[in-house]
Amino acid sequence: MVVLNRIYTKTGDAGQTALADGSRVAKHDLRVAAYGTVDELNATLGLARLHADDDTNAALARIQNDLFDLGADLARPAMEKDAEAGYPVLRVIETQLTRLESEIDAMVARLEPLRSFILPGGTPLAAHLHLCRTVARRAEREATALAATDTANPLAVKYLNRLSDWFFCAARIANDEGRADVLWVPGGNR
Repeated sequence: MVVLNRIYTKTGDAGQTALADGSRVAKHDLRVAAYGTVDELNATLGLARLHADDDTNAALARIQNDLFDLGADLARPAMEKDAEAGYPVLRVIETQLTRLESEIDAMVARLEPLRSFILPGGTPLAAHLHLCRTVARRAEREATALAATDTANPLAVKYLNRLSDWFFCAARIANDEGRADVLWVPGGNR
């Protein structure tokens, strides 16, 4: 259980922060950027939930919880040392990924195939979900940059990739199952 009895500690005043394993890195470190963007994604998801019906809200709540798991995963380097931690280390696992894939497949089954790219927008929920999608893509880019230079759970990167697809499909569902999607008209304003 997490206990926060002080909000400010002053330990980051010199531009460093502690990772989940206790090591300290610069606040602009790739790992901090990756889990910081996951935190930003979680906040944008909180805005989307304001517009969601009960079923969608429940799905978004599950994803918000997964995002905390993902942030904890990204905040802990050196996966090979997980056994030395003395407690179960929180990592994204395959079942979290397969749940997203199953939900994506169910949404796609309700949608007509796209015949054009769509513009982010439509209903308030769809617009917020498109924002979530773009922040998830940025988090994925930062997680892949981290994975290229340091240790990162491959399932964490895959989760972010599936999650942006999930948001895309959910945005289409929120747009009257795609019937109210805003279609791109190439060169439409020339």
